Amino acid sequence: MPGLSNPRYRGIFPVVPTTFHPDGTLDVQSQKRCVDFMIDSGVDGLCILANYSEQFLVSDDERETLTRTVLEHVAGRVPVIVTTTHTSTLICAQRSRRAQDMGAAMVMVMPPYHGATFRFPEPALYRFFADLSDAIDIPVMIQDAPAAGTPLPPAFLARMAREIEHISYFKMETAGAANKLRELIELGGEAIEGPWDGEEAITLLADLEAGATGAMTGGGFADGIRPIIMAHREGDKDKAFAEYQRWLPLINHENRQAGFLAAKALMKEGGVITCDAPRAPWPEMHPEVRRQLLDIARRLDPLVLRWGR
Repeated sequence: MPGLSNPRYRGIFPVVPTTFHPDGTLDVQSQKRCVDFMIDSGVDGLCILANYSEQFLVSDDERETLTRTVLEHVAGRVPVIVTTTHTSTLICAQRSRRAQDMGAAMVMVMPPYHGATFRFPEPALYRFFADLSDAIDIPVMIQDAPAAGTPLPPAFLARMAREIEHISYFKMETAGAANKLRELIELGGEAIEGPWDGEEAITLLADLEAGATGAMTGGGFADGIRPIIMAHREGDKDKAFAEYQRWLPLINHENRQAGFLAAKALMKEGGVITCDAPRAPWPEMHPEVRRQLLDIARRLDPLVLRWGR
């Protein structure tokens, strides 16, 4: 039976960026090449339509196109998590059922929120996730992200994992993620099938030490991050530390400077995609930030800079 000691999914599941033409329309061919590159880089799975996919800048019709395009193109090569976050229980459940019907392995959902002030108390959150679980037959990953601004105490998350059938994966991105993962595992035990790291792996080593079994990182250099996870899993902590130290400058520059544009900048430089621009009104990356990103990356020689050449 799936559980903490026998998870269905573990390892590295990076976020797939959404690719656009210079005019802001979807670039489906680049999207397919992006997915092919990411699979070649050694991922254990993929996640689409997350915040790092600019999900808040795409329409419902485009969500449908992207979900179908990616799932059909992946064709079962790796499992795919589809982000289905919405404030409405009904719409989130409908999105999740559609993703499941198209072949998603899991859905990822932030707690419902809107703007800077619309938040919901724990009883409403419990009902939201219970109703979502009832609507589908695949695991739900709760994304504990600062963007939602919603407190999710470990005791509450553990309770939902124990009591709600498909609530079994948790992506921790708030401050003190390692301590929160540690407490969640202690309180939830086997019901916490997937305690995962997030936020571009900036706290990866601490989170692995706390018991994380998966990591949802940026999509540009899984070939650098996966060996850290594998070394730690195999008990070689010296190797995990050394590899983490080696890749940390790039991880840090993505997390603290370039943000979700980092993966697309690297992919464009390496010939994976044709355009790395975000969709307006999001500002483009500052040229100096991009220069520094590529300078750091070239010192590490990730696959992304060679794949499309």
